[in-house]
Amino acid sequence: FFYNFKEFLKNLKPYQQYPEKMKLAALVTSLAVAAPAALAFAPSSNPATGRTQQLAAASQFENEIGAQAPLGFYDPFNVVADDTTENFSKWREIELKHGRVAMLAFTGYITTLAGARLPGMESVGAGFKAFDLANVSPEVRGVFPLTLFTILCMEFGVMIDATGESEFPGDYRNGFDFGWDKQTDEWKKNKRTIELNNGRAAQMGIAGIMVHELMGNLGDLLPATP
Repeated sequence: FFYNFKEFLKNLKPYQQYPEKMKLAALVTSLAVAAPAALAFAPSSNPATGRTQQLAAASQFENEIGAQAPLGFYDPFNVVADDTTENFSKWREIELKHGRVAMLAFTGYITTLAGARLPGMESVGAGFKAFDLANVSPEVRGVFPLTLFTILCMEFGVMIDATGESEFPGDYRNGFDFGWDKQTDEWKKNKRTIELNNGRAAQMGIAGIMVHELMGNLGDLLPATP
């Protein structure tokens, strides 16, 4: 599978225009996206046991948010096969956090690709070119460590259940209501479903954009790309 995928990438004209290190990066990124899809269809070492575990988990979580048509409760890797609510909640929180980061990443990616810049950062490239700091001022270079520090503060100080009073996995209000508690259960379920689905789409979207930029044909997919 990996060999055929590599040969496929070699035959793409835009891919041949990249330096060797970019070719390798594109291949690694592509395989990182494609490998889980391939593994999802790999046979289980014990099909009978795996199927039994899936059915048991599905019966408990089939009404959870995100288990919807056409797949219903879909767990090809059996990550919640132990049939415990605690384990399910852990993976749901991980999925939500990845989705939120992906939504921010996708929005930021397409915004900079369209040419939008903060004042003073006009020389910073879009996409992966943003990491090329050779032609930017020292002041702009100093923004990157500050950004990393901000992300770490958000991860360990904000994006956590600091009070232990979360209503659901991924609830990081920590005492701030924002009008959430005044809404009906149906309204809350709808909003949580929208967030989860948007996060799933954003994860696929940002992965696809990154792969195609490294392959060199992003402009074919996004004609507005500068």
